[in-house]
Amino acid sequence: MMNPTLKKPFNFPPGTHIRGKWHHQSYWILKELGYGANGTVFLVKDEKGERQALKVSDTSYTITSEVNVLKAFSKDKKSVLGPELVDVDDLLWNGKTFSFYVMEYIHGPDLLDFIRMRGATWSPILILQLLSNLDSLHQNGWVFGDLKPENLIISHHPVKIRCIDVGGTTQQGRAIKEFTEFFDRGYWGMGSRKAEPTYDLFAVSMIFLNTAYPTRFQRKEMGLSQLERAIDQKQELHPYKKWMLNGLQGRYSTAKTMRQDLLQIVQKKQDHDRKVRKVHHAQVSAPTNQRNSAPTRQERRSTRQKRGAMTETVLVLSIMSVLYLLYIYGELL
Repeated sequence: MMNPTLKKPFNFPPGTHIRGKWHHQSYWILKELGYGANGTVFLVKDEKGERQALKVSDTSYTITSEVNVLKAFSKDKKSVLGPELVDVDDLLWNGKTFSFYVMEYIHGPDLLDFIRMRGATWSPILILQLLSNLDSLHQNGWVFGDLKPENLIISHHPVKIRCIDVGGTTQQGRAIKEFTEFFDRGYWGMGSRKAEPTYDLFAVSMIFLNTAYPTRFQRKEMGLSQLERAIDQKQELHPYKKWMLNGLQGRYSTAKTMRQDLLQIVQKKQDHDRKVRKVHHAQVSAPTNQRNSAPTRQERRSTRQKRGAMTETVLVLSIMSVLYLLYIYGELL
């Protein structure tokens, strides 16, 4: 994550021309996207006029490490989690040499902003995508590490969850390089910072929790109790409680297994919602049928009044008929 509290190691104003020392590719700075301890990321325009993201650092090891991660991503055709690597080179600036790399610029809102705009029903759908990509990443020997909504961009056409910062991605078995406290199991006293699949899966549960608590909250106690209470306080999280707790407690050894359980919950919830809609539709239609088979009190009263009026009319006509007959009989006599 780019940290705005750090002193900027690079300050390239818009329009600055950057030319690679070895590949001689040219890039023009459009704006700064963010910066942190490991470098600065700029939005740039290449020679073809296409937008790319360029990261420059005064530590060559950082660039080399992140480039290796992006290369590993590019080899995995099943995953589109990270950006595509475009170029790697050195930059001569003020008499010094700095390393940089250029990657695909992924444009779109981050995970929380997308859900805020499009609705909470997207949360499990995007997490299913994320788990699929994480499973592929884990199978290739990597752990994402600094997994959080700010690093997850939602691209359109079609909707896909993508990552914009691979700085925390670590080879399995090593110590996590970068983390953010809210999504770090070590911060919550629920595990180590060893790079293993369960570390990422803890963060997945916390990301799902973050969708219900966009402003997040601080730790008040160690362990699971505070997180479980937070889940209980949000009605929309109740269907996913067991799944979330399993992720928090490291009960899923693979992202694939965690994804399968979430998929079952989503399907079950869809079936339940479908039944609820059918019942609601039946209730809306019921009054018309009820009126046809069982008249209301007012309708029965109206019917009795009509019947009474009809009986009275028939009686009057009968009396008039009798009187008329008597009159005719008298005239004949």
